[in-house]
Amino acid sequence: MAETMEDFKEELEASFRKIRVGDILTGKVIEVSEEGVLLDFDYYAPGKIALEDLSGDPGFSIFEEIHVGDEISATVVKIDDGAGNLVLSRKEADDVLAWDKLKQMMEDHAVVRGRIAEAVKGGAVMFVEGVRGFIPASKLALRYVEDTSEYQNKEVEANIIEVDVAKKRLVLSCRDILVQKSLEEKAEKVKGVAVGSIVEGTVEQLKDYGAFVDIGDGISGLLHVSQISDKRISHPKAVLKEGQKVKVKITKVENGKISLSMKALMDVTQKDSEPAFDYKESGQATTGLGALLKGIKLD
Repeated sequence: MAETMEDFKEELEASFRKIRVGDILTGKVIEVSEEGVLLDFDYYAPGKIALEDLSGDPGFSIFEEIHVGDEISATVVKIDDGAGNLVLSRKEADDVLAWDKLKQMMEDHAVVRGRIAEAVKGGAVMFVEGVRGFIPASKLALRYVEDTSEYQNKEVEANIIEVDVAKKRLVLSCRDILVQKSLEEKAEKVKGVAVGSIVEGTVEQLKDYGAFVDIGDGISGLLHVSQISDKRISHPKAVLKEGQKVKVKITKVENGKISLSMKALMDVTQKDSEPAFDYKESGQATTGLGALLKGIKLD
């Protein structure tokens, strides 16, 4: 069957469509070189993106991150470079498209993974979707990081906590993910704690209502003030001090929380130390008058 012009209608319309500077086009990579990439848009002319217009990430590697067949969106910078090619910039397109994507990622609480590109004063820099993001030192780990240089080139996971398009500000947090992971790990460890077992721990913190005791493997339990002594005390500091080693009994594990008792151990000790009355019958019982009066002097 012979092909007609109708068969090529869509291709012809695409090739003659009006393209303007500022338009964002999506095309397929047909060539990758050290100078940049060449894109096919089903247009009469191909599009060229120079290496410096591909990404704002200083760690970007063209041969590692772009391959023939990949689809790329880019902004039209110039209609003709003098050789009939469209001149494009993925950096400019990313600047428009990335912010919308970043806002959606924040709403979805998405986890982003990447490498710290630079350690700076008060935090670190990581690029997400080609946009420079800042991670404050207070959000790099579970605790404030004084020396951020140790994070240079480190792979991390983070959440997006602020997207401000007007100010071009992107703020990330590793801490929120680390906190969640820590809670999940603790929950798994707590499942293995046996109620009734006696363990040695270290007093971590004193509160009005009791003491938190580290019983090992990153697990802590609450030793309520009523379970510290068999005598009534007004505050845990009357008996305990932080850093003190204590033996405790695990009395309850519920909803990921562990209840401890020193009093329960004292109760057991007291019972063990009570004298036992062990009666053994020996000889024969007698009710004779002589036996009753034996040793009694009569005047």
